[in-house]
Amino acid sequence: MAKPPPLRHLITLADLSAEQIIDLLDTAESLRATALRPVNKLPLLRGRTVVNLFFEPSTRTRTSFELAAKRLSADVINFDVAHSSTSKGETLLDTLRNLEAMRCDLFVVRHQQNGTPAYLAEHAAPGVVIVNAGDGNHAHPTQGLLDMFTIRRHKADFSQLTITIVGDILHSRVARSDIHALRALGVGELRIAGPASLLPEDAAELGCRIYHRIEDALANSDVIIMLRLQKERMQHGLIASDQDYARCWGLDRQRLQLARADAIVMHPGPINRGVEISDEVADGAQSVILQQVSNGIAVRMAVMAKLLGQV
Repeated sequence: MAKPPPLRHLITLADLSAEQIIDLLDTAESLRATALRPVNKLPLLRGRTVVNLFFEPSTRTRTSFELAAKRLSADVINFDVAHSSTSKGETLLDTLRNLEAMRCDLFVVRHQQNGTPAYLAEHAAPGVVIVNAGDGNHAHPTQGLLDMFTIRRHKADFSQLTITIVGDILHSRVARSDIHALRALGVGELRIAGPASLLPEDAAELGCRIYHRIEDALANSDVIIMLRLQKERMQHGLIASDQDYARCWGLDRQRLQLARADAIVMHPGPINRGVEISDEVADGAQSVILQQVSNGIAVRMAVMAKLLGQV
């Protein structure tokens, strides 16, 4: 099979082919052993500089990108937004231009507004790479890739799978990236479920089967992806209460039994325990949530090395 065309930036998975996604997953697989071993440095990005440009809080994504870059031997700058000149009125584009002038090579961008990473990619200097680490409710491509990587390691053939995404899909950039990737990879059946107020209007256009009861959505599922309530993006009144949501949409042991016996449970984090997922499920034998976190390092190593032309 011929190698897919090289990527210039990674902004969304919506336009990636199955071949491009598989190429990234295969690269991550080849780097995974290095990512997890005690002596885990590779010289692929030696002399390159990666900037974490985060305008929203993050634990897993920011740390994972930093570790991934360091394991590729890159220099890493964690941009401190609160103490930067953006607080004095400097535009985001001027910030990019100044950091480019200091010979920074790759920018990992998280922003609360849809389209910000794409805007920076349009204006980036030749040879400078932009990676979207989450913008608004638009896309989170590396989370989508690490989710596909995790699923593939447990369930080889996407075409034979029934995958169910449950929760606040309307506000979830993770859900959109997962849906785009799963459709590209030819998933057998893709289900989404959640309160009507938290389902996107274009759900049917995305190729999803819509369920209005979690019990129906979980029946015979191979993979369950639970999402948190994104209250920071949510208008008041979309749900009655956390308790009501947990009663109607929370995943507990009893509901998990409706899925296949070997089903895996995923969650992009952060988890709101006792709301969308119970402790016994989050910490149970079918949970691969922490594996997702570990796999994120290899996937982000693959993305950065691939975009900078080193693999």
